Amino acid sequence: MPTLNPFPDRYRAIKSSVTDSNPMVIDTEANPQDILEAALQRIRASSDLLETLHCQCFKHGDVQDIPHITHALYLLTQDGCDLLKVAQQRMLGWTAPV
Repeated sequence: MPTLNPFPDRYRAIKSSVTDSNPMVIDTEANPQDILEAALQRIRASSDLLETLHCQCFKHGDVQDIPHITHALYLLTQDGCDLLKVAQQRMLGWTAPV
């Protein structure tokens, strides 16, 4: 007999996942301050990378670096936004619009 998951919405998949099994999830029951700190860490890293790129000279850069950089920025920013949404829902007790 299959067991029902007592926390059907506890683990929320992050949008940046590219697999069917969603190995990276957010524990929606984690401390909201910890979720917020994880979000801020990713958004800060994304912002720092953008600032570094803004100050760089690309004379010696390689064209294939562009997709690598944009992919890293996408992962950091999307994960940060997903974490912020969960933190917001936990702290304010409401569901953000999709």
